[in-house]
Amino acid sequence: MRKTLAEIAAIVKGEVVGDQNLVITGLSGIKEARRGDLTFIANPKYIPLSRTTKASAILTPRNVEVPGKSVIRTENPSLAFSRIASLIFEADTFSPKGVHRTAVIAKDAVIGKNVAIGPYVNIESRAHVGDNTTIYSGCYIGHRTVLGKGCLIYPNVTIRERVTAGDRVIIHSGTVVGSDGFGYVWADGKHEKIPQIGTVVIEDDVEIGANVTVDRARFDKTVIGEGTKIDNLVQIAHNVIMGKHCIIISQVGISGSVVIGEGAILGGQVGVHGHLTIGKGVIAASRAVVTKSIAPGQKISGFPARAFLAEQRFQAALRRVPDYIKIIRGLTKRVGELEKKVKKNG
Repeated sequence: MRKTLAEIAAIVKGEVVGDQNLVITGLSGIKEARRGDLTFIANPKYIPLSRTTKASAILTPRNVEVPGKSVIRTENPSLAFSRIASLIFEADTFSPKGVHRTAVIAKDAVIGKNVAIGPYVNIESRAHVGDNTTIYSGCYIGHRTVLGKGCLIYPNVTIRERVTAGDRVIIHSGTVVGSDGFGYVWADGKHEKIPQIGTVVIEDDVEIGANVTVDRARFDKTVIGEGTKIDNLVQIAHNVIMGKHCIIISQVGISGSVVIGEGAILGGQVGVHGHLTIGKGVIAASRAVVTKSIAPGQKISGFPARAFLAEQRFQAALRRVPDYIKIIRGLTKRVGELEKKVKKNG
């Protein structure tokens, strides 16, 4: 990287205060920054570090002043820093070009314009890959599966048959989309498999992390809503309907036929029982276990999950149980002593 502050400010529509010709050669966090680096302040608690950081320049909110440092003032320093980092990362990242000679592509598959397909990719019959999509090595694209425009499929992703992904979908390594839902019926002393004949629909601008499983529906479809972001190691069961712009953090498990409203956030290791509805904008704190439907806009935590403040009060009281036990024992002893005195004097 080698850009002046003026060039960087133009990228993020910021205002330079200080040396516009200062050359930036790297990006870093405010604690780790060295001379030549650009860093950022997004949280006011880090403002004191602006005096000690070795960074040459800082991205700041428009109302923050940093004496002695060149700064770029922006509306959202964190977002601005991310956009700069993305531009640099993209310029320095290997990406396959064209179609590798070892890729196996069915004759009736439809491949769009400017598509990149890496080594040992397998694209099955009647699959459709949209323009400007990149598929890294070792991926499997199933029969009649559709990938939209500008998708990015990292190595060793499996997208099984009849799955549909919209435009600009990103799927990270090891993820499986369209695996069978976990469906069995007990008959004649054994578990009989229930055919999972539905599909998965991933809408535009979804990003799915590494080693995620998204099961196909028993009937109809499992849906991941537009703009939703899913972290690593998440299990999404059959017939889940997830709204737009949800955030699903690592190790979440969502059981079958759950409906999740727009903008919901599920923290790390949240578990959701089957056939429930989680309303729009619900926030489930880490390790919550959701056992009943949740109304829109609620913040919940605990096992079983309940209103966040109620759970906090319960946990605070629970931590005092050892103290309560000591008090009760003391009171019990005191009552016993008083009873003896009453009998003795009675």
